[in-house]
Amino acid sequence: MQGARLWLTALALALGIFMQVLDLTIANVSLPTIAGNLGASTDQSTWIITSFVVANGVCVPLTGWLMHRYGVVRTFTVSVALFTLASLLCGLAWSLESLVAFRTLQGLVSGPMIPGTQALMISIFPRERRATALALWSVTSLVAPICGPLLGGYISDNFHWGWIFLINVPVGAVVAFVCWQALRDRETPRHKLSIDAVGLGLLVVWAGALQLMLDRGKNADWFDSGWIVALAAIAFAGFCVFLLWETTEEHPVTDLSLFKSRNFALGTLVFCLGNGVFLANMLVLPLWLQTQLGYTATWAGLVSAPTGVVSVLLTPLAARAMGKTDARLIASGAFLASAASYYLRSGLTADASFIAIAVPLMVQGIANAGFFIATISILLDGVPPERIPMASGLSNFARIILSGFAVSLVTTLWDRREALHQSRLAEVASGVAFHDALSALGRLGLSDLAGAAVIARGMEGQAYLLASVDVFTLSMWICLALAGLVWLCHRALPAAAG
Repeated sequence: MQGARLWLTALALALGIFMQVLDLTIANVSLPTIAGNLGASTDQSTWIITSFVVANGVCVPLTGWLMHRYGVVRTFTVSVALFTLASLLCGLAWSLESLVAFRTLQGLVSGPMIPGTQALMISIFPRERRATALALWSVTSLVAPICGPLLGGYISDNFHWGWIFLINVPVGAVVAFVCWQALRDRETPRHKLSIDAVGLGLLVVWAGALQLMLDRGKNADWFDSGWIVALAAIAFAGFCVFLLWETTEEHPVTDLSLFKSRNFALGTLVFCLGNGVFLANMLVLPLWLQTQLGYTATWAGLVSAPTGVVSVLLTPLAARAMGKTDARLIASGAFLASAASYYLRSGLTADASFIAIAVPLMVQGIANAGFFIATISILLDGVPPERIPMASGLSNFARIILSGFAVSLVTTLWDRREALHQSRLAEVASGVAFHDALSALGRLGLSDLAGAAVIARGMEGQAYLLASVDVFTLSMWICLALAGLVWLCHRALPAAAG
């Protein structure tokens, strides 16, 4: 494929992944608005997120089987069409129950979209221009989660919340039409593979239980809750039985033999851990800005914008470098840049300016420009073309699972470190220091009660600042470790940008 047809198809594929990734984050900041409109509590409204994540996580690993059975183009196009229909239903939902049901449907049918765009983007470009395909894929994957909260907040503040889903309808219709028209004559061979019903059932059980545990664990105080313990036991037992079954099944639902390749195994681990750290910090920083520094949802989204802007500008340069440079070097450089970003963030203060917060995020944009291209090139190196859909589905499934772990662990760590720091600050501030501060506030006209509230609020703000610094510091050390781990992979074959 060449010329205008190539770039029109590539743009349509990029819009396809943009929609799917956007829907992972666009509803987050809109939950209070949706809950109020539908007469539900904020806690109940979190099922809008949970239902989508769990359904999507269960369906992604089926991508390889679906594409072998029905063809890559047909599977992807039908997935986009059904996702568009589910988005329409979400926007027209009349109750929380109906919205959760439609979000579950949306998550189920969108499973093949991310692996499908990755496989098709690689297939329409020649081998020597694979870096260009991965650059387009990575830009949309990085920009969409940044745009999600910003777009969701703006729509909720100015329009009916249903438009956060309805905006997918015209885009999805165009993507499905263009991709089918451009790619239907390039359909991959279909094979009448029998469905591994037992493996599929085990996958649904353990992956669903794990996703529910990770998503609901924090609110249920983790293993102090009986049903969280039960979900963990189901997930662990189901995963063990799933591994035993899949390694002996003739036609497994997931091809675990891919992990025999060092590059696929280590590349997937590095890809998932790096992405998990990035997403977890993307969640913590806006929370800190909105709850402690007084940022609105819109401004919290704007402060993250430099990450996306820098990534878009530098990704084409990273794609060109892939033709001349070892992918491990680019990946290692990306992790070192991420470590530098987290180091800069660890120096933030409670009165940090917008620019002081935005600069480290610009450095993160430099890291992201090379991260996806390099790590995906490494993990797909040596994978035969006919196995790329399965490899893509499996690596993205692992990414979803490990991202869930990262987000749950980091948010829990953030809250618990805040409680620890606040208790230590309370010990230091007790006694003479507390009464001196109270007296000083009294001379400014505050009553003892109001003065105590001001001191308590200041201590809480400092505790959350210290907890955020702890998260940033831990993230820095993880990125430094990943910068070294990537060198355990074999050197990937170069792929020029073309």
